[in-house]
Amino acid sequence: MKLWDKGFSTDKKIDLFTVGNDRELDLILAKYDVQGSLAHAKMLHKIGLLNQEEIEQLEESLLTIAGDIEKGNFTIEDDFEDVHSKVEYLLTQQLGDTGKKIHTARSRNDQVLVDVHLYLKDEIKEIKSLITVLFNLLIDLSHKNKAVLLPGYTHLQVAMPSSFGMWFSAYAESLIDDIYMLNAAYQTVDQNPLGSAAGYGSSFPIDREETTKSLAFATLKYNAVAAQMSRGKSEKSIAYAMSSVAGTLSKFAMDICLYMSQNFGFISFPDELTTGSSIMPHKKNPDVFELIRGKCNKIQSFPYELTLIANNLPSGYHRDLQLLKENLIPTIQTLKACLEMFTFSLKEIKVKTNIVDDKIYDYLFSVEEVNALVQNGTPFRDAYKIVGQKIATGEFNPDRQVNHTHLGSVGNLALEQIQEKMEKALS
Repeated sequence: MKLWDKGFSTDKKIDLFTVGNDRELDLILAKYDVQGSLAHAKMLHKIGLLNQEEIEQLEESLLTIAGDIEKGNFTIEDDFEDVHSKVEYLLTQQLGDTGKKIHTARSRNDQVLVDVHLYLKDEIKEIKSLITVLFNLLIDLSHKNKAVLLPGYTHLQVAMPSSFGMWFSAYAESLIDDIYMLNAAYQTVDQNPLGSAAGYGSSFPIDREETTKSLAFATLKYNAVAAQMSRGKSEKSIAYAMSSVAGTLSKFAMDICLYMSQNFGFISFPDELTTGSSIMPHKKNPDVFELIRGKCNKIQSFPYELTLIANNLPSGYHRDLQLLKENLIPTIQTLKACLEMFTFSLKEIKVKTNIVDDKIYDYLFSVEEVNALVQNGTPFRDAYKIVGQKIATGEFNPDRQVNHTHLGSVGNLALEQIQEKMEKALS
């Protein structure tokens, strides 16, 4: 069944090419299609296009379909082009002409739009929830390890003292930036497109404010053409937000892979979280974090893929837009899996407590020596030369005590302020 069927057949090759994997992806969107249909039916009843008996029948049937979807009993067979045609077919089979009325004053275009908007709203909330769990773990790890010093690097050269508390909380605070991006994406998709029909509105006196309330959107996309043009922009907004999250995870995963190597040896994980080699019995490979790094790097390419599909399309609907969901849904699932695995694995991290005692980290404390001279009255440039000379002649003997007091430094991690900032971002 095709909603655009005019009574003649379509060549099978064309059918397979144009439908693609829509049926499989639409199973994920099915519950949202029913939600949109329920809201639309209630609105049609409110404006007098459905009588009381018809709305009651439609509501009962749609709730039955929703129950089947929740139980996993809903399928989209090859006879159907997509979820919209399958739902309408079920309603027509059960209710006859009443089922046929469900498509009054709407198009598949605004059905897809409302389904994707509702889906993205839920997924953004779930991604934020997963980020929050990881954030809380990082704050806990920061508290536990705030006094454990860690070498800081610039250009991969030993630079200045850091700490595990600083390292963990740096990624915690970076996640807040990712929440800001997700909040912006949420605001973009929290606009009701239903009622834009094929992108130019309808001659029926529909009540779009009614469906906005019914579907719990913050506002509606008022202009019907603008609503249609949000297809592509909505997907791109969450793609950029996911790319931001993926960038944080990828960098963090790279740090972990580096710090686990024998050349660093700063951290370790239990054997069950690492893998071995088929010929090297000593190996403990950070495969989980390497895969997170690789998957997150793929996610960071996703906004550009969407841009290349949609950036030169004029206003109005074009079939190219169907391709947007092909990787949207899998990419969201991949990011959620990466967040879950990161949290699951990071819980078991073990940190080395005496790293900076090694003589190779003597120069970590050169800046501390310069600053101590300055605080005792030596001009900075002179102090810099004095310490530089000691290093050059092998006379530098560092004081390994670190006394940083300003906000955000080794001695003052500002964990409470970072937590407060996250709470505001989530609210």
